[in-house]
Amino acid sequence: MRGSSRLGMLVGITAASVGVIYGYDLSNIAGALLFITDEFGLSTHQQEMITTAVVIGEIVGAIGGGLLANAIGRKKSMVLVAATYAVFALLGALAPSVGLLLVARFLLGLTIGVSVVVVPVFVAESAPARIRGSLLVAYQVATVVGIIIGYVIAYFLAGSHSWRWMLGLAAAPAVLTTLLLLRLPDTARWYLLKGRAADARRVLRMVEPDADVDTELAEIGLALRSEKGGAIKEMLRKPYLRATIFVVGLGFFIQITGINAIVYYSPRLFEAMGFHGNFALLILPALVQAAALVAVVVSLLLVDRLGRRPILLSGIAMMILANIVLIGVFVTGSDFGGALTIFGFFGVLLFTVGFTFGFGALVWVYAGESFPARLRSMGSSAMLTSDLVANAVVAAVFLTMLNSLGGAGTFTVFGLLALAGFAFVYRFAPETKGRQLEDIRHYWDNGGRWPANTIETAQVTQR
Repeated sequence: MRGSSRLGMLVGITAASVGVIYGYDLSNIAGALLFITDEFGLSTHQQEMITTAVVIGEIVGAIGGGLLANAIGRKKSMVLVAATYAVFALLGALAPSVGLLLVARFLLGLTIGVSVVVVPVFVAESAPARIRGSLLVAYQVATVVGIIIGYVIAYFLAGSHSWRWMLGLAAAPAVLTTLLLLRLPDTARWYLLKGRAADARRVLRMVEPDADVDTELAEIGLALRSEKGGAIKEMLRKPYLRATIFVVGLGFFIQITGINAIVYYSPRLFEAMGFHGNFALLILPALVQAAALVAVVVSLLLVDRLGRRPILLSGIAMMILANIVLIGVFVTGSDFGGALTIFGFFGVLLFTVGFTFGFGALVWVYAGESFPARLRSMGSSAMLTSDLVANAVVAAVFLTMLNSLGGAGTFTVFGLLALAGFAFVYRFAPETKGRQLEDIRHYWDNGGRWPANTIETAQVTQR
């Protein structure tokens, strides 16, 4: 591992495993919704409400996630998330009415919202620079694994319409993740933020035993001392205003381009394409996510070699192409079957693979890397709050769009948004490959360009 301890790798992988919880929730509601709708006689709007309730909770959790991570620590925040997630998952499974199910889904969303803010911060602050990108992408790997597990379990329980088991089993990975997290220390940067220099030194030695601990502590301390004033005020003025615009815009485009419409409503979308039966409606989405898993693993292997920008732009380009395919499929005819249905499946697969390779993998990288230490959790919170607001919009209107605009109109809207996202990323996304977290602030200080001396430093680090 080139001097990195096994504990350093364990820190990143264990924190990223929280993604399994998030992924399972994304897909298990897609399967459960088929049978919740039958039991409670839900309208299209009520189905959208149940799906959106968790996203509204995520927004609230993401808004407060940065403050919580700074107040009680990155590790304690994640332990709290995993433990309470298990409780709220069981509450949803036992809900006797739509109203109580909505409350449970909202509370579940609160925990997820905190996790998507805290996890990338924890991993970014715990990982050596040369593998930081890979460990951050590992969170998306875990998320996709969770999505696949959710679809497969939904399929096996579909015959008995056991939607309560589908929701309740989400507690199992949450309990396991809680036990793993309890074994880990917090990050050196958080300890130093709280004036606990001895703890910071101890953790740095555990995570990177061959590193120059005194030099690293001095660099972190210097970065913390150089950042003065209120966090929100700093984020809204130069030099970090540009960083704030970037992370908020990136978070918005990641979700408004429609990925969670595919994840939440895959069974409904495949029905619209002419697929029928539990296998087609639940296992085909799982196969799509299996392909996405391959894509995110490739992204993990390449992110610290090729860099962030090439991967992100390539993934968005695939999404644009997929939208063109899906528009063509829906324009060609309303009577699906044969080759047309196959092309529709291919379009959904390409869309999901493109998202997971680019946006899905890089969201966690940029959430952890875009801001210096004292602003990092607040910056991650801003980015992922924007992400979740767009997610809520898509979850709340997708079925209505599909019914009113048709498939061609719906994917035309998503295609135009993907084009706008490509232009935004091309213009604003920094290349942070191989750079120390304390150096990234120089990019914003220099008006969105890397100073020559940090370029040389990054080249040395990569060697």
